[in-house]
Amino acid sequence: MHLSYCTNVHPAEDLDGVLAQLERYAAPVRRATGRERLGIGLWLPAALAHRLDASAPDRDRLRGALDRHGLEVRTLNAFPAGGFHAEVVGRDVYHPDWTRPERLAYTLACARVLTDLLPPGAAGSISTLPLGWRTGWTTRDDEAATRALAALSAELRALADRTGVVVRLAVEPEPGCVLDTVDDVVGWLADRTGTDRPAGTRIDPALVGVCLDTCHLAVSFADPAAAVRRVTDAGLRVVKVQASAALHVADPADLETRSALTRFAEPRYLHQTRALDAAGRVHGVDDLPEALAGGLPRTGPWRVHFHVPLHHDPAPPLSATTDVLRTAVDAVARAPHGRETHLDVETYTWGVLPADVLPTGADELVAGIAAELRWAADHLEAVEAPDAVLTTTGRNTL
Repeated sequence: MHLSYCTNVHPAEDLDGVLAQLERYAAPVRRATGRERLGIGLWLPAALAHRLDASAPDRDRLRGALDRHGLEVRTLNAFPAGGFHAEVVGRDVYHPDWTRPERLAYTLACARVLTDLLPPGAAGSISTLPLGWRTGWTTRDDEAATRALAALSAELRALADRTGVVVRLAVEPEPGCVLDTVDDVVGWLADRTGTDRPAGTRIDPALVGVCLDTCHLAVSFADPAAAVRRVTDAGLRVVKVQASAALHVADPADLETRSALTRFAEPRYLHQTRALDAAGRVHGVDDLPEALAGGLPRTGPWRVHFHVPLHHDPAPPLSATTDVLRTAVDAVARAPHGRETHLDVETYTWGVLPADVLPTGADELVAGIAAELRWAADHLEAVEAPDAVLTTTGRNTL
């Protein structure tokens, strides 16, 4: 699998800011990992995606900077449309959702830009939100989202026919959203990929698949290998894996444990929390403070949607779910098309970590990201060897 790190950890949202972050962060990370070329999962906010889509000179500037710094892009993160480093992000990250024309236009702009950034012979991927937040979601919303994703897959097919470059969409289930779990996203997509679907409502499974965020997967208490089998048994593919780890809480009834957890209850992002009871049922709340206030049973383990740096072992009694990550990546690698899956380290939470592990400056953040990438190369058997070359050339096929 091609390894990269996601640049949504950096706050820049305009072209000059992105170019500066490549020089200040991504290039030093590449040097620290000893790679001649480093993959980055580029986050393009909507305004920047539209600017790059409309301007060949701006795309040239970005592509030139990537080449100059020894960086390459095969995957984009198009989940947050903007404002991802605001003081409070919360549920704003789910807007616009897939009922809104802005979401479709943003994603298509990303796809067109990506065709201009990919290495020769490589396919691209774009991760996106799981339709929207669940609250208030209606049948009419579901129908609108279906039409939008059907239109997107048709446009991706046309783009591939026109350019010879394949770009796939990866729908990322997330706790609390319309498509909360892998089962949810598989069921929703599989119901809309049949050849008997009416025109305008069929989603092409060759071009729309699943983004497996392994933090989200762990929070749902799903079996990683079984989740991957459900994807492939449904005729879908795991397009992208977001390599991430959740917080694991073995004994939430313990006072010391709950005290340790309070250090991760911060206001910028939602930290959806789930509990597993003795009967195997999963209970959930939408944020960690709600769980700490008594919103979840304390008779079984909890898992918290807080992306823990992959190489970092939280201080006991807390731990991280890197075992879920390892099992999931191994299962994906063995699945059909598994070695074509993009593996993107997505620890966007560096800026909200507890004080004792919070980077104190740019150099410490560079060192931390590099350590995550080295951990991935050392612990995930499916990761390609450093500086492996593409084995395909010319026109990429579906």
